[in-house]
Amino acid sequence: MFNFKQKELSYMLFERLKKKFSEIQLVSITPSFENPEDIWVNLIYPKDEDRLIELYEMAAEISTDILLDYGYSISITSGEGLEVSEPEFV
Repeated sequence: MFNFKQKELSYMLFERLKKKFSEIQLVSITPSFENPEDIWVNLIYPKDEDRLIELYEMAAEISTDILLDYGYSISITSGEGLEVSEPEFV
C-alpha cells in the first residue's frame, strides 16, 4: 500500500499541522479514491471557519513542499464520519 517514506511524510504533515492547530485529530491515512497513488490524511477539522482556512493554507504549503521535494502527493481531507483506524503501511 504505502512505503516507509510515504508513512513518514504523512505523519510529518499531520504533526506540523498539529503544532499550530491543537484541536485537529488524525482519523486515518488512506489512498485517494481518485488516484490510489495519492495519499489523503483524514482529519477532524477545527470548528472555527477562520482556523479552518488557516489550516488549509498551511497544509497546502507543506503538501506542495512534499510534492516538490519527494514526488508524493499527500493532502488533507475531512475525516468526519470515518472510523478512526491505524493506517496500513508496507
